[in-house]
Amino acid sequence: MERISYQELPQGVFTGMLKTEEHLRKCGISTKELELMRYRASQINNCAYCLDMHFKEATHAGESPLRLYSVSAWRETPYYSEKEQAMLALTEALTLLPDGGVHEDLYEELRKHFSKEEIANLTLAIAQINAWNRVATCFKFTPGNYQVGQH
Repeated sequence: MERISYQELPQGVFTGMLKTEEHLRKCGISTKELELMRYRASQINNCAYCLDMHFKEATHAGESPLRLYSVSAWRETPYYSEKEQAMLALTEALTLLPDGGVHEDLYEELRKHFSKEEIANLTLAIAQINAWNRVATCFKFTPGNYQVGQH
């Protein structure tokens, strides 16, 4: 049962987060890439609401269900480009924050596929989905009813 529904939130609670979402929609990283990253972070964080939302958003953006089902094992599959692999590695590093953070070899791999501006925007997007995961988990937003285009 939801602890706090979206409709019950005080005005302004998500104002900054929604402005960040607006920036991310225009930042040049494709919706398909962002949704793949959001889905992977939501898996790591066990956020059922966000998994439902980002599965639907990703498939709407053209992502295949096979790639979404397999993303937790992305290192063992042939489905992801080197660019996507670098993005997924960064997603895991920033979501799990291992000792030492983002290692030089990962950053160098990112630089092969992304500009500094894109890395900055991707870092923001990863931080953002982690924040959304924590909000949805704490408030116990109910998964299953999300419809694409509903924000």
